[in-house]
Amino acid sequence: MIVIYGIDYKLNPIKAQMSDTLHQCMTLVLGLPENKRAHRFIPLDQSDFYYPEGRSDNYTVIEINMMAGRSEETKKQLIKMIFTQFQQQLNIQPIDVEITIKEQPAHCWGFRGMTGDEAQLNYKINV
Repeated sequence: MIVIYGIDYKLNPIKAQMSDTLHQCMTLVLGLPENKRAHRFIPLDQSDFYYPEGRSDNYTVIEINMMAGRSEETKKQLIKMIFTQFQQQLNIQPIDVEITIKEQPAHCWGFRGMTGDEAQLNYKINV
């Protein structure tokens, strides 16, 4: 699951395109299936979104929650691809993007009535 935070008047008009961009990165780098999209957008009023000096109103925070198992190199490749694709496809500069990958063991995930370590997934976690 991916949670995206940004200033409402900047984030709302590009949510669909941003979701497509993120999902493209997830499928290319992690091998996620096309139908495995779980994005949550949190548009905030500018008065509720404080961010570091030197950033613009395009400042976007991306939290990627996933099961543990991907290699360090794979996670770095994903982060770098998101920076590149946001710049190319959304005109959001890397200085305005903050990405955090949060990993939990498979047994800490619950979906479809079972835990993640019990699920038969149609994609690999250890990439």
